[in-house]
Amino acid sequence: MASPTERNDARKGRKFRPKPQGQGRPERRAGPPSDDWIWGWHAVEAALANPARKAPLRLVATSDKAKQIEARFGRQKVLEVADAHQIGLALPQGAVHQGVAMRPAPLEDADLADFDARHGAVLLVLDQVTDPQNVGAILRSAAAFGVVGMILQDRNAPKLTGALAKAAAGAVERVPVARVVNLSRALEELGRLGWRAVGLAGEADKGLGEVLDGGPTVLVLGSEGEGLRRLVAEHCDELAKIPMPGGFESLNVSAAAAIALYEAGRPR
Repeated sequence: MASPTERNDARKGRKFRPKPQGQGRPERRAGPPSDDWIWGWHAVEAALANPARKAPLRLVATSDKAKQIEARFGRQKVLEVADAHQIGLALPQGAVHQGVAMRPAPLEDADLADFDARHGAVLLVLDQVTDPQNVGAILRSAAAFGVVGMILQDRNAPKLTGALAKAAAGAVERVPVARVVNLSRALEELGRLGWRAVGLAGEADKGLGEVLDGGPTVLVLGSEGEGLRRLVAEHCDELAKIPMPGGFESLNVSAAAAIALYEAGRPR
């Protein structure tokens, strides 16, 4: 006989996955462990609120989070209910999912021509920055400072899901991302579209504040280990450094991005 909760859920028409009950019954997984999911409340909430997203392929939540989703977004046909442990089984080990995970339909990539080269606009280019946590943190700073977009190399950049989306805390949905095959050619095209490229390099002679002019600017950041690759650096209009009077050799790339974005956003 169905419980009152089950009858109420059935009347609401919500697709629930029942939790296994009783001893000896096999545990039901939400899917094989994968980083194709987005997890964490802020990341999932932002994805559900993004009109550019198609309906998710899957949406799994604890009963409490399912109620929050329904209150915020209305009835979700793909919503499944599972306990926190079951949700964790679908995700990479150690994923802090906060009771909700979504397997999203992919976002459409932006084109370089989509980015408006207006006065004060800033674009970010990441040259082989591959750590998902760093890229996610950079996206979060990009959203905070009103960056118009980010450009990643197709082969050497993480997916906009998983740990990256969790670190970005919803910024994946707010910052358009273009993926290109060749960053040097992309910088050439951006130059034709009215952008001026400034590469961050510790060995540069000028400080970042000296080379920024308030025009449409592409900030180009390299990986922590290698920095900008030679050909990418050669396609920048200027190279500049973040002055560090304390004498410390380098910054984490996500910290450098936040400082550079703050400097680029100052009135010129």
